[in-house]
Amino acid sequence: MVQMTKTRVDQIVGWRRHLHRHPELSHEEYETARYIEEVLKSFGGGLEITRPTETSVLAVLKGSKPSERRAPVIAFRADIDALPIREEADIDYQSESPGVMHACGHDCHPAMLLGAVSELVEKQSEFAGEIRFIFQHAEEVSPGGAEQLVAKGVIDGVDQIYALHIQPDYPAGVFAVREGAFTSAADDFKVRILGSGGHASTPELTVDPLVIGSEIVTSAQQIVSRKLPPLKVPVLTIATFHCGTANNVIASDAELTGTIRSHDPDVRVKARDLFEQVIRGITAAHGATYELEWELGCPGVINAPAPTAVTREAAREVYGEDRVIEVAEPAFGTEDFAFYSEAIPASMQFIGVHNDDWGPAYPLHHGKMKVDETALPLGAAYYVKVAEKVLGM
Repeated sequence: MVQMTKTRVDQIVGWRRHLHRHPELSHEEYETARYIEEVLKSFGGGLEITRPTETSVLAVLKGSKPSERRAPVIAFRADIDALPIREEADIDYQSESPGVMHACGHDCHPAMLLGAVSELVEKQSEFAGEIRFIFQHAEEVSPGGAEQLVAKGVIDGVDQIYALHIQPDYPAGVFAVREGAFTSAADDFKVRILGSGGHASTPELTVDPLVIGSEIVTSAQQIVSRKLPPLKVPVLTIATFHCGTANNVIASDAELTGTIRSHDPDVRVKARDLFEQVIRGITAAHGATYELEWELGCPGVINAPAPTAVTREAAREVYGEDRVIEVAEPAFGTEDFAFYSEAIPASMQFIGVHNDDWGPAYPLHHGKMKVDETALPLGAAYYVKVAEKVLGM
């Protein structure tokens, strides 16, 4: 068991509260990165600290223990950006940035990782190999920070990478683990239906894009229910439908936007093809045309067997056997940690942060989402335990 002093626990909570009070949006994390760099420098000279981008921080800790063979290189990642959400949580360290909030745990994630760094710096002589601590910007947008940092080479030569994500669906003190597909890929679309408008009293003289769009909305759902394997079906959501400006005018065009979330790489491609097939057939049948634009998001996070096995062992030692649970199904949310897991063996897992005394939990991305901070030292201890296991401390 990794034991953390009260001083260290207080530090972790203090770092988290500072970050919570001063959230910054994606690609704007200048003060956040500066603060994290200052904290890292306070740990002493054992770290090599660089700034891969203006709003991210990389700290490298190289073990000084001699080794006759190539020693492992591992990485830990924490995201640091906030969301454009107004905070409503009843806490005394609310966000001081109007309309911006850490509602997805990106204050907790770097605080836990800083706690791990502070412990591991003191163990530098106990291991051979290397640990890279990635404090990543812009997870909440696409293109995001993970894709950018992978392109910059921050995980070149890394054997395995690990990350934690808080989850208010689970109580504090619970660790939730899953091997294989963990999150979904996300592909967003915009469809413009081009018809022929006219007076509402003479629809026979028009090609009504509203009627055509309505048919697309209902028919698209058959892609999920009838066209794809039931155990691999994606989520297809048409979220907006804009058409017309007056009650006596048939518009000439309509616009639909939405998203397809999928776990299987082949289904991801096929769902997009089937969706366009539906659009093409319906518009052609009515004498209309269409324009379809895709914004292909990040792939899904895939937790590889080897690092996930390390995760289970480490979590059981930190949390206790009965507090480590298996996640039955992957989530349909997205996480740009996927770009790391696409490149090297990876393990991203959930830690619970809800306090049952608060009543029902508010979900991630909600203005009233709260965190039981007793979970944070456990997350930091998990990282330390992973490092001990992989690097042979």
